[in-house]
Amino acid sequence: MAAGEGWRPPRTCEDYRWEWKHCRGLRHAFHHYYAHGELPACGRWREDYEACRAWESGRAAAAQEALCNSERARVTEKQKYAPVWTLRKSPPPDWYLPLDQDKPTS
Repeated sequence: MAAGEGWRPPRTCEDYRWEWKHCRGLRHAFHHYYAHGELPACGRWREDYEACRAWESGRAAAAQEALCNSERARVTEKQKYAPVWTLRKSPPPDWYLPLDQDKPTS
């Protein structure tokens, strides 16, 4: 099997197009600006959509490599943030005791 014959993009080209359109939308831009203090960068989604279309039309190796690198970068970026809660190694020592919900507070 030649390189790239059995390969498919990680997402369909319509998924990349939808993500790009969604990213450019007013509601998403407003939410992203509210949450992060800056407008979203939508260029990566457009580049991915164009690379996907190039791969579909001519099975271009450069487009395949661009999509793979982009998806790897997206996964790496997603994994770089630490979880909000610290994970426990074991349960608390008094985990089996009833909660003090029924006691009146003084």
